[in-house]
Amino acid sequence: MKLLGVALLAAALLGTLVWAKETLWGDGHPQTCFFELLSSLDNKFCRGDLEVVYPELGDVGCTYIPACRQYRHRLSREWSSPKVRYPQADKSKKYVLVMVDPDAPSRADPRNRFWRHWLVTDIRGADLRAGNPRGHVLTEYVRPAPPSRSGYHRYQFLLYEQPAHEAVALGAEELVSPGAWSMERFVERFRLGSPVASTQFLTKHDGD
Repeated sequence: MKLLGVALLAAALLGTLVWAKETLWGDGHPQTCFFELLSSLDNKFCRGDLEVVYPELGDVGCTYIPACRQYRHRLSREWSSPKVRYPQADKSKKYVLVMVDPDAPSRADPRNRFWRHWLVTDIRGADLRAGNPRGHVLTEYVRPAPPSRSGYHRYQFLLYEQPAHEAVALGAEELVSPGAWSMERFVERFRLGSPVASTQFLTKHDGD
């Protein structure tokens, strides 16, 4: 516990926001996982209290996915779509949820941005409040799986209010590939406006 206290103090002095969670391995011995918040630049993307919840990790909004307990591996190979909760959702309205990777194939060379990982329309406000983004799935959930040696990727979740009586759909060209998707044109085409909430997490290849 003294070592943990020293580590947290050092992180605080360096200006890095870190918190720790103690978990148990199969042999019953505890291991401490450190969860680090995103830098101030990446943190600005997180607005509106949108929650993205994965098993064991909880809400991953504005954090780096830690390497401990094979969390990066499980995120990219095992876990299905997260619970997405927006407590401020209006029960009388519908919403559009977008999940994209703007760093494909890497943040230094994002020539395939945006890579579409999930797209759901017609989500009822009541379901969003409950963390269950049911609706019309235009793109099935694709797990975050950054290529090896491509560094950290941002996985961004954007929530839009869907205009009343607006049928949102992907065009024929957009259905060909989820990569190099013009999200801006999609948003403009269906008059979605600015997102009501957004968040992101960063992770990298589990072998790096």
